[in-house]
Amino acid sequence: MEPQQPAPDPITEAALRSLKDIAVPPPVSWMPQTWGWALAAVILLVLLVILFLIWLRRYQANAYRREALRQLTFIEQRINDPIARPDAIHELALLLKQVALASGGRAETASLSGAAWVRYMENRTENGVGDSLGKMLDDGEYRGANHAADMPSDGGAKLIADARRWI
Repeated sequence: MEPQQPAPDPITEAALRSLKDIAVPPPVSWMPQTWGWALAAVILLVLLVILFLIWLRRYQANAYRREALRQLTFIEQRINDPIARPDAIHELALLLKQVALASGGRAETASLSGAAWVRYMENRTENGVGDSLGKMLDDGEYRGANHAADMPSDGGAKLIADARRWI
């Protein structure tokens, strides 16, 4: 058995009865205490909405590029096949023209061909068009299917890399 505790004296008992629970302060409000913080929050929210809208506009404006790069992967598969290479080169030229029409407008782009078309593309990029792509676009339309068959094995890869960089 446990030993019994002696009964506290009457003064201790009175002191224990007079104790009250700890007073907890009310929780701190998340609302700003001054109008300046509320104004800062509103300005930050407006700024975030504006930045989101700018990002969304750019994302939508570059949809044609994403689609062109997606189509370029299919052309890349076909350009490596010697049998489908002439058609793939034609599709590549067509895809580049479509990209230029989507980005630059029909009036200045639609009638271009040959050297003028290559110059237009050179002016639209910082890195240039690339030698293989420039030659293909400059006089590729005048060459027959034999030129595509005579292309070196890495010629298709160079064309695709130049096209991807331009897009």
